[in-house]
Amino acid sequence: MDDRGGSFVAVRRISQGLDRGNACHSTSAEVVAGSAAWLGRGLSCVCAQRRESDARPSFDLTPAQEECLQKLQSRIDVAYDSSIPQHREALRALWNVAFPDEELQDLISERWKEMGWQGKDPSTDFRGGGFISLENLLFFARNFPKSFQDLLRKKEGDRAMWEYPFAVAGVNITFMLIQMLDLEAVKPRTLVGAIFLKLLSENESAFDLLYCITFKLMDYQWLCMRASYMDFNAVMKSTRRQLERELLLEDIIRVEDLPSYGLLTR
Repeated sequence: MDDRGGSFVAVRRISQGLDRGNACHSTSAEVVAGSAAWLGRGLSCVCAQRRESDARPSFDLTPAQEECLQKLQSRIDVAYDSSIPQHREALRALWNVAFPDEELQDLISERWKEMGWQGKDPSTDFRGGGFISLENLLFFARNFPKSFQDLLRKKEGDRAMWEYPFAVAGVNITFMLIQMLDLEAVKPRTLVGAIFLKLLSENESAFDLLYCITFKLMDYQWLCMRASYMDFNAVMKSTRRQLERELLLEDIIRVEDLPSYGLLTR
């Protein structure tokens, strides 16, 4: 994405011997550039904008919930910084877990496009999600490797000719969840946000788990809607609505209780 936040990279799938009844088929890909507002900082259409004067309720937190929120907020506040060794190591770790049999010589490489980054330097794509979006991708890859690989390689379903880029979509998902759950507020101002903090107080990995669920649910919605890259905003909105419905179910005590958790495979 350029500094104006107005370009995108779409991935064109070129199927070889496609059998529409077979979810896994051989493909190659090419990358094209265009103009849209759904990547990086251009996410205003995914999450409704509010005026500061809009009245919203707030929910009191227990000390444990407040502590969990502050820890999560400290993660959200960290920008990706390529000068920090731990950040570079995490980025290399992501490559290694995504492509374990393919060595990456340099962190600045055209090969990153194979994972769905927009250019040869993934750090330019973290502006919308920060370092936590890289942590989310790593958590997904390490804890649900089959689902991660299925999404990375677009193995399941009857895919569109022009597919969403995997990695940048992941950054968008982090950004959407932060907004949906109102995680930058001192305390939650939505019922969904308050419910999530209860889940977070039970499991400090709740946000990372919810990220994995959301990514898999987004792809499920993508396939159900027979979407192509221009439909990404509509898919994200549909995914958000479904997540909110599931979080409001009465019997949700853990993130693993969400119906969409069943979409994930290890």
